[in-house]
Amino acid sequence: MNRHPEGPSGPPAGIVVPTESGAVRGRRHGGTAVFHGIPYAAPPVGRARFAPPRPHAPWAGVRDATEPGPTAPQARRDAFGALDMSPYFGPGWVRGEDYLTLTVHAPVDGNLAARPVMVFVHGGGFVAGSPRAPLYDGTAFARDGVVLVTVAYRLGIAGFLDLPGAPANRGLLDVIAALRWVRENIAAFGGDPGNVTLFGQSAGATLTGAVLADPAARGLFRRAIVQSGSGLGAHTPEQAARVTDAAARALEIRPRLDAFAALSDERFVEIMPRLAGIDLTTPTHLDPLAGLSPFSVVLERQPAHTLAAHAYGVDLLAGVNSEEGNLYLAPQGLLTSTTAADLADLAARTDRAPAELVAAHRARRPDATDGALRSAILGDALFGNGTRRLLDAHAAGSAATAADAGRTYAYEFGWRSDALGGQLGAAHTVELPFVFDTTHLPQLHGPGALLGTAAPPPELARRTHAAWVAFARTGDPGWEPYTPGRRVTCRSAEEWTQEKSM
Repeated sequence: MNRHPEGPSGPPAGIVVPTESGAVRGRRHGGTAVFHGIPYAAPPVGRARFAPPRPHAPWAGVRDATEPGPTAPQARRDAFGALDMSPYFGPGWVRGEDYLTLTVHAPVDGNLAARPVMVFVHGGGFVAGSPRAPLYDGTAFARDGVVLVTVAYRLGIAGFLDLPGAPANRGLLDVIAALRWVRENIAAFGGDPGNVTLFGQSAGATLTGAVLADPAARGLFRRAIVQSGSGLGAHTPEQAARVTDAAARALEIRPRLDAFAALSDERFVEIMPRLAGIDLTTPTHLDPLAGLSPFSVVLERQPAHTLAAHAYGVDLLAGVNSEEGNLYLAPQGLLTSTTAADLADLAARTDRAPAELVAAHRARRPDATDGALRSAILGDALFGNGTRRLLDAHAAGSAATAADAGRTYAYEFGWRSDALGGQLGAAHTVELPFVFDTTHLPQLHGPGALLGTAAPPPELARRTHAAWVAFARTGDPGWEPYTPGRRVTCRSAEEWTQEKSM
């Protein structure tokens, strides 16, 4: 790291690093350091909320980066029903214009070798979340020789509303701008700009897949990890237009750039509940998010369909949790109250042949309850199907190109949390504390907390975190690649095992 210890007048544990916009002062903790709220783009205010990210103005002197800064405008979300999700969503909206920032955790152990870099994109349904969430503490990655960068990006209307006259997918453009910042600045923090892994979870994973398929991001990263995302999760322009019209009606304005730019972020956050439940099913497309969020990336073609043309030379690790859908059912008591009619309704919203879909699931799991089948269908619709398509597209593209094409790896995380009376199981987000090696956090434990009451197996956390670090360092997480003729998936419960299907 190109660093400068503080002088006598500075904080005793301070550390200063130069960037292209100016120096930043972080906080040192033993062999690691953290830098909060480093701007990678100018504040998105007024009309600029609906413009591409612009370079941040340089600052004089040393910018303090010892404490977390503002977050993107959003409603505060602490719970999914009976489940405490505050460690996942973080503090909600912390006011401040300069929120297009990133947090850097870096080793400061005296080793001058360039370190692998991992850039994390948080989830939250494209409407919530921030790098300030406790789950994303990058200390363990820095401890293990990785420079970890967590990215804040525009959310909701500012980030993803498809508005005539404004560029689409502004939150996606923010992530790409952050990757450019990493390429230009990360060496000063000890990172290797030639060995960058982009990874994300949930909405952040879908964004990662979209970045992977975007030619504008080519050359900005070497590897990608898609945790519970989807290569089929984009809205079509027609679907996005329905959301735009609904937002304009809720705000009582015309669906025009000038009208939206004149309103405050408070107004945008205020109307978000009125955008829930919009029918996005069209004659040609189902809602890829099954009504769970009105926002996603907006594309003419899904990332899984365009991936091969742009992902040359990028390694991919992608996977899901075994019971993804439980997060959306168990906290509300719906796993036990689901009826056959509820199951049929969900199938009709997620598949053009709903009766056949339900019959196929019943045939595979004849003893499963309607609630368990509902969870399985929802998990496949949101994450499973799109992840498999992304893996297949990447593996096929790699097999058809030169020997130095990117490798493909698949995983399934199956450890079951006993939260909510044992009903949460291997739900969406349960893998995150294992990836970040934060299973020790007190707020993750308890009957209504993400990891429940039973202590997670320490070896599983060690091995999961180590697999992500190994992939970032070498492109090999520790198991066989996934290829068109040999679909290897590494599955975890108490330990990791490999399974193969042809």
